Amino acid sequence: MKIYEELVARGLIAQVTDEEEIKELLNNGKATFYIGFDPTADSLHVGHFMALCLMKRLQMAGNKPIVLIGGGTAFVGDPSGRTDMRSMMTAETIEHNSNCFKKQMERFIEFGDDKAIMVNNADWLLKLNYIEFLREVGPHFSVNNMLRAECYKQRMEKGLSFLEFNYMIMQSYDFYYLFKNYGCNMQFGGDDQWSNMLGGTELIRRKLGKNAYAMTITLLMNSEGKKMGKTAKGAVWLDPNKTPPFEFFQYWRNVSDDDVLKCIRMLTFLPLEQIEEMDKWEGSQLNKAKEILAYELTKLVHGEEEAQKAKNTSHALFLGGKEDPNMPTTEIGVEELNDGVMGIIDLMAVCGLVSSKSEARRLIQQGGVYINDAKVESIDFWITLEQLKNGVKIRKGKKTYHRALLR
Repeated sequence: MKIYEELVARGLIAQVTDEEEIKELLNNGKATFYIGFDPTADSLHVGHFMALCLMKRLQMAGNKPIVLIGGGTAFVGDPSGRTDMRSMMTAETIEHNSNCFKKQMERFIEFGDDKAIMVNNADWLLKLNYIEFLREVGPHFSVNNMLRAECYKQRMEKGLSFLEFNYMIMQSYDFYYLFKNYGCNMQFGGDDQWSNMLGGTELIRRKLGKNAYAMTITLLMNSEGKKMGKTAKGAVWLDPNKTPPFEFFQYWRNVSDDDVLKCIRMLTFLPLEQIEEMDKWEGSQLNKAKEILAYELTKLVHGEEEAQKAKNTSHALFLGGKEDPNMPTTEIGVEELNDGVMGIIDLMAVCGLVSSKSEARRLIQQGGVYINDAKVESIDFWITLEQLKNGVKIRKGKKTYHRALLR
């Protein structure tokens, strides 16, 4: 099966501008394509995961990826899917976040001559002369059409700033610039980026009369990916210092029965024949599928050793085996105790299991907190110095485990 047909079979393609031309380029390794990443944080998260996997697949098929870091567009902020305006970032923050992205992407994509390149649109957008830019690009955009674009609809209801209104033009100009200077003939994005992507394709065709193509992949990359990337504690990050490998493993281990095979098909590199056999699985077999998903994705992001550690820890916690030393652990100093004890609410906060003490209080009152497998019945429960010396296992709900240990 060729790469375009594989993308379709994996459920990755939502819509394209010129299917036959795109198919020809991708299947013959002739596509130079880009995907953009705005550096709005110092780590990528699972909402970016499909984009990284897609770039890896296409590179393996002989196509050349361009990773576009949105160091310039980050000064404007993408209004897509937003009901409020994004916070303004400093130049220093944008540069720091961009450097963090680069390090993480190197685990997925092979960079080098004729392999993959990374560019930052700050290198050209920040140098633009505004009047010259308006004269060059402005005549090719209809305000009426822009206002009908999906990316602006939610923001129009609450007020769209002129700053954000420029985002579509900035993104379109990126494709135009990459086409002229890097031979980039294709762009990929999530389904919430479709109107922005069409803007770039049309700009190239109107100004240069050349062929440029756009494809949007659906579900996990942006619209659903951004939802999947959120938990009660915040985003699920690819940086192990922000989301430890075990927590990353557990995130995928806990996807719903309805989503597990869909995620395996879209995000793993398992053969489609194997996945088609798994499509017949049901009941308890879906738990096995979830473990396969969690292991494969943790291996991709954190390496095989960390994936195996996370798998062993999961088995120890949920299958009754011996407790694993790789369980997420917080060390508590003696100075943090009050007369040799610490309250359960303070302990949960120190361990990062709750975002506030009121959340801890609510969980305890609902019977959702356990210490060493015994339910905590009162918000006045105390943990002693001796207990911390031996290590205290905390369980929040059914699936979140943590260990507290005296430093």
